[in-house]
Amino acid sequence: MIIGAMSDTHDRLDAIDKAISFFNSQEVTDVLHAGDLVSPFVAPLFSKLKAKLHFVWGNNEGDQHFITVRFAIIGVSPLGDFAALQLGGKKIALLHGTHQEIVDSLIESGAYDLVVRGHSHRAEITEGETLVVNPGEVCGYPTGRQTVALIDLHKMQGQIVEI
Repeated sequence: MIIGAMSDTHDRLDAIDKAISFFNSQEVTDVLHAGDLVSPFVAPLFSKLKAKLHFVWGNNEGDQHFITVRFAIIGVSPLGDFAALQLGGKKIALLHGTHQEIVDSLIESGAYDLVVRGHSHRAEITEGETLVVNPGEVCGYPTGRQTVALIDLHKMQGQIVEI
């Protein structure tokens, strides 16, 4: 089972559209968004996503109420600041990752097979007892790189992809 991960879209509509097209081309079943969508007007773009979207709040979200309303139109609900998911028989923690101590605690707890986080805008994968994936930033503003991740839940391996 291959899933997608993205984070830190920061209203970059053209990049969000590229990420969605990429995930659709890869036929992923689920996409995890680790926060910082930022504003409600991004919601209609995600209606093109063929996979199921799971998203958590980041530290730069604007009007969370209106974001929730706009995503409800396409049948998607925010999962709050943290989500514990079960996909492909794996336990997954999804969060923005604003506080590194919390991210570290989730990893060290051994309760999750996979931790997907964002916030730092640094695309990186750390393998270990718990696979940790930061897909980087879709927006490409601070780093100049627009990245997402593909995660193979059977092999427990991730791959960073520039879009």
